[in-house]
Amino acid sequence: MSAPVQAPPSLEQVAEGVYAYVQPGGGWCVNNAGLVVGEDCAVLVDTAATEARTRRLREVVERIVPGGVDFVVNTHFHGDHTFGNGQFTPRARVVAHAGTRADSAEAGLHLRGLWPQVEWGETPLTLPSLTFEDTLTLHTGGPQAELLHVGPAHTANDVVVWVPERAVLFTGDVVWSGVTPYVLMGSVTGSLRALQRLRALGPRTVVPGHGPVGGPELLDFTEAYLRLLGRLAADGLRDGLTPLQAARRADLGEFAALVDAERLVGNLHRAYAEQQGLAPGARLDVVASFKEMVAFLGGPPACHA
Repeated sequence: MSAPVQAPPSLEQVAEGVYAYVQPGGGWCVNNAGLVVGEDCAVLVDTAATEARTRRLREVVERIVPGGVDFVVNTHFHGDHTFGNGQFTPRARVVAHAGTRADSAEAGLHLRGLWPQVEWGETPLTLPSLTFEDTLTLHTGGPQAELLHVGPAHTANDVVVWVPERAVLFTGDVVWSGVTPYVLMGSVTGSLRALQRLRALGPRTVVPGHGPVGGPELLDFTEAYLRLLGRLAADGLRDGLTPLQAARRADLGEFAALVDAERLVGNLHRAYAEQQGLAPGARLDVVASFKEMVAFLGGPPACHA
């Protein structure tokens, strides 16, 4: 199947000195990035999955910041947000949570093997050189970028980037827009706690990890999906269904038309496990869950990276 025709990625100024880089489609490995620019330095929030996509990102960013950015923040370890790190180093320092660096080192380039048909190009594993545990503020000489650890949510260790002077929030994959949330490697309950914390910041502009830019309603959208997920898991456990069986029975209502709806299978594995006592962020079998998504769809999930 050929990839659907999508509009080209765009860099949109969402506030003075703050930009959102949106890659239309928003499905598997088609993520967003962000840029915060001050007089002293510039901060890039996440990169892209492939050499070609990252090259486009870098070219657009360097029109705003000639010579390149000074810091790259990885909101979490997944390859669509980190595989492009090497195109910004050594000029830029890559910053992430300490757990994200460890997870990136462990995962390596494994993601590429899930979709061997993708033209990944050269994506050398480039690990963060600066890590932190709780919060870290990058002073740009303009709008400051506050890095806040809010995981486990999408993964065991998620970071968001909050620009308080502009009320802009870069959420990584803690928040989604028009795309099915995915919490197999993180936590349902942890995501709900993270959303509560993000809502308390009072953002006016929310740049999700995937999908169009919006406002606080994107937090509500993500939370509503997760609440439904919890109800579906409770019903499935009560009726003795496996996560795959529960996914096949599920009525997703308003969420049925979201991009990558098959993620429900993996999400139910996480929701089941947590309702049975597994700690948020504890490991689950990702490969087995992916195989069940293939069974649910009748073929591999589409990746248009």
